[in-house]
Amino acid sequence: MSGDADDPATEAFLAHRNLLFTVAYEVLGSAADAEDVLQEAWLQWVRADQEAVRDRRAFLVRITTRQALNRLRTVKRRRESYVGPWLPEPLLTAPDVAEDVELAESVSMALMLVLETLSPTERAVFVLREVFDIDYDEIAAAVDKSPAAVRQIAHRARRHVDARRPRRAVSSAESRTVLTSFRHAVETGDPQALLDVLAPDVVLMSDGGGIRHAALRPVAGAERVSRMFGGGIGKVEGEISTEPTSINGHAALLVYLNGELDGVMAISVANARITGLYYVRNPEKLTHVASATPLTLH
Repeated sequence: MSGDADDPATEAFLAHRNLLFTVAYEVLGSAADAEDVLQEAWLQWVRADQEAVRDRRAFLVRITTRQALNRLRTVKRRRESYVGPWLPEPLLTAPDVAEDVELAESVSMALMLVLETLSPTERAVFVLREVFDIDYDEIAAAVDKSPAAVRQIAHRARRHVDARRPRRAVSSAESRTVLTSFRHAVETGDPQALLDVLAPDVVLMSDGGGIRHAALRPVAGAERVSRMFGGGIGKVEGEISTEPTSINGHAALLVYLNGELDGVMAISVANARITGLYYVRNPEKLTHVASATPLTLH
């Protein structure tokens, strides 16, 4: 995006940029694609008749959603041929994201993966309605459907998501405590301590994108996941170290191999145990973990 910061059109776009990025990211699950969508939305915005726009926020959300929906339909086909499991692009987030329970849940790896199972239109409608509380008429304009159709889509998507997402939001303090126990168990090589922190039905998903070594299928069950870590993270050779951080509003680990960033390990937690482990090693997805990405629902 380029433009004079003193220009009213530029000022309006910048005032809502964090919101627009959050919308695009939640629809797409990719920060790189979200940035491209914002560039396309900006070009459409500066070509619009500014005087005719009564609600700038609504207009910007609408054109961003349309661009994100178009992009999602394209990348959805590419993801079907992705090598191994596809995981959302992790974002380093500031403490305020973790403190906002609603925002943190909406960008959590666990929920983002559930959203991947929706159709593009269902995902856009769910995100706009359930996350950003946008009214049905505005959503209808954004997805080119009637308000009645949007209500039906929203109901169907909500039912689908509710059947698959965690029942209870976990506090950031609880997540950090569980992550500390997990990190200690892995570093000490204590198999029982590892089993104690893993839920019996835990699932490990690793994303190498065909560039880095990663399991080509999810690994399910505490015993199997424990054996994976007993043999070293991702079967890599070298000195491994970890650093606690906050990814997508939740406790996570930056994983280093011989001092270089190797990947991001995010977790989902229920009943003080890890239910999901998400290890992103694809280097193309590690560009947004060097500095915090500002996110907002408003």
